[in-house]
Amino acid sequence: MKPLEDVRIIAVEQYGAGPFGSVHLADLGAEVIKIEDPRAGGDVGRYVPPYGEEEDSLFFETFNRNKRSLSLDLSTPAGRKVFEDLVKVSDVVYSNLRGDVPKKIGITYDDLKHLNPAIVCCSLTGFGMTGPRSKEPGYDYILQGLAGWMDLTGEPDGPPTKSGLSLVDYSGGFVAAIALLAGLHAARRDGVGMDCDVSLYDTAIGLLTYPATWHLNAGFTPVRTRHSAHPSLVPFQVFQAGDGWLVVGCAKEKFWARLAKVVGHPEWAEPGSRFGSFTDRQRNSAELLPLLEEIFKQRTVAEWLEVLYAAAIPCGPINDVAQAMEEEHTKARGLRVTTEHPRFGTVEQIASPVRVGDQPPSYRRAPLRNEDFELVVRDIAGYDEATIRELAAQGAFGAPGTVTGVESEASAR
Repeated sequence: MKPLEDVRIIAVEQYGAGPFGSVHLADLGAEVIKIEDPRAGGDVGRYVPPYGEEEDSLFFETFNRNKRSLSLDLSTPAGRKVFEDLVKVSDVVYSNLRGDVPKKIGITYDDLKHLNPAIVCCSLTGFGMTGPRSKEPGYDYILQGLAGWMDLTGEPDGPPTKSGLSLVDYSGGFVAAIALLAGLHAARRDGVGMDCDVSLYDTAIGLLTYPATWHLNAGFTPVRTRHSAHPSLVPFQVFQAGDGWLVVGCAKEKFWARLAKVVGHPEWAEPGSRFGSFTDRQRNSAELLPLLEEIFKQRTVAEWLEVLYAAAIPCGPINDVAQAMEEEHTKARGLRVTTEHPRFGTVEQIASPVRVGDQPPSYRRAPLRNEDFELVVRDIAGYDEATIRELAAQGAFGAPGTVTGVESEASAR
């Protein structure tokens, strides 16, 4: 069995952060049932441009492989009944909504414990379910600014800069997955579930790590550094070579001694010299770094990497995305995987970095909207034909008279 094959998760999720957290659980074997609102056309991620058509997008494929899909209108009594019947036979209700919404729509532990005392309700919200910002929508870009990230990022004389990736969203997804698994472990041990109140804001603040500790305890004021330099280790930054850029880092004194030799100045690493220790190099960085920058411009990136790797000095090229995908290590680690899709054909994407045991993961494309209606309502919820038709007539799976679970949206396309 896969590590999480005995776990069933009802996911009231959409777009990026929430689905990113649950996709790794699905890759590990968890049965993740996406609840998609038929009034809104399902997960908004299905429509993210530019690489998509109708309800299919490569954005959606990235975050939703190995999951199941059910169109369910939670605002109707009939839809709520289906949801509650699924809660009875599931382990987790997972959501990414605004902080005040889980309580409003009744998906917290207090709302569901009478149905399943061991249910774990994991809510990933923008700002958490408490606090003055709990009712605000949380978006990665806004949170990178609010939590101080953008003030730390970019060149000293440039504007505040966000990360090239939505790292608050993705980190929040990972944090939610950790919280969910911890809650599940405790619920199975004790027989009692709980709420897991996870937020993107908490995640972003938590990732400030040691600069925040330095500030809180020593009055440290972080500043942006030239060429992405480490705030305290010198040299540890990007350097411009004759034909591009590379990263060189001396996180230990032994690396600095090796680098000083490689650049032709072994005396720079001698004890007592102006660059001989971490403290000396930081104090005299305005003198040292221009000297190193001029030296690095004298060879190509490939020439520098050859001698730096040979000397066992931490270094690497500045790849673009295409180069990162072609790295031999990317391929050797099995990080490029494929699925088959009825519209896109063979879809290549990135594997989950989460590895558990020796069993290789398997990958199934993201579901079409409502594709798993039969599996969920018949096999999992246990409804017979008459019950399904009655629920459909009451709008559980979408407005009566439209494409419903009885005639699934997926099969109608």
